[in-house]
Amino acid sequence: MSDESTVAPGQQTTKAPIAVAEQIRDVERARLRALVKGDITAASDLHAPDFQLITPVGAMLSKDDYLRAVATGHIDYVDWQPAFIDVRVHGNTAVIRYKATLEVVFAGRPIPRATYWHTDTYENSDGQWRAVWSQATEIR
Repeated sequence: MSDESTVAPGQQTTKAPIAVAEQIRDVERARLRALVKGDITAASDLHAPDFQLITPVGAMLSKDDYLRAVATGHIDYVDWQPAFIDVRVHGNTAVIRYKATLEVVFAGRPIPRATYWHTDTYENSDGQWRAVWSQATEIR
């Protein structure tokens, strides 16, 4: 077995050791589960204090704004299914990219199920990987 993680067919190989790449994938999946469940305590632990989200419509939300929107149901993730998560690690930082099928209710309005590209940066602080920046782009 190689000591490098691989990506989806036809894409470049990442340089992340398998164990680190899998750890980051696990953290991202846990973050998504927490957001879908509305578990703000768990979600808060998986987002860095200076986290920022750029939404598909170009709005920027801080960690507090984002988690408050999830907590109040202003953003209600009904389903979030990630495909393979590509990981690139450099020291204590990592970038992940993946496609995901997402269903969300935003401000009480159901948004039709769609597929998005997600790009997130992570930082490892005191042994904990946390999301720092996140951006989603709808695939049309």
